[in-house]
Amino acid sequence: MTISIAAYCPETGQLGIAISSSSIAVGARCPWLMAGVGAVSSQNITLPALGQKVLENLEQGLTPDKALKTALSNDKFSAYRQVTVINPQGESACFSGTETLGIHNMVQSAHCVAAGNMLAKTDVIDAMVDAFEASTGELTSRLITALAAGIDHGGEAGPVHSAAVKVVDDYTWPLVDLRVDWAEEDPIAQLSSLWKDYEPQMQAYVTRALDPREAPSYGVPGNE
Repeated sequence: MTISIAAYCPETGQLGIAISSSSIAVGARCPWLMAGVGAVSSQNITLPALGQKVLENLEQGLTPDKALKTALSNDKFSAYRQVTVINPQGESACFSGTETLGIHNMVQSAHCVAAGNMLAKTDVIDAMVDAFEASTGELTSRLITALAAGIDHGGEAGPVHSAAVKVVDDYTWPLVDLRVDWAEEDPIAQLSSLWKDYEPQMQAYVTRALDPREAPSYGVPGNE
């Protein structure tokens, strides 16, 4: 039902997650991020509170492995969960319970961790990690590239219908938070198109927030 990749960029300090699913609005439930703390994807039979709890544990200084294990220990249905975690040091952890759906896999690398369930084949996840490691540029671009590589390598057992990418930087709000909540086909292509439209404006919205006097205008009435 879901493929995801969580990553840390040592050059920028950014943390991010890209995710896609056969279910509607995957970006509303699964990716959880906090600047300077970590990124968590809570998926499979999703318990969104796990993402929140793992971040709380990371904020208290626990390692990703300990933060994840502590959160899962308080979930009586942990056998149904699949969770990945990465922190600002690039340290990661992952878990797939015994009731994880279908073919599933998890792969950890130097600066990323990827996982999926209901896969066409296990090496879909390896392809995502390989694509991320081989890519360059903005973290958001690299995450979407990895997501697309997973689909190109077979993806899920059935079609995906939603996709999302979320990246945090030095601010208390996300730098990037883009979602395709439902598409009959190829939500990742739609997500990529959204990113291409948003990327040139991204820094301008940061400027607007930090110093409205310097805020550029795009000539749109009521522009936020």
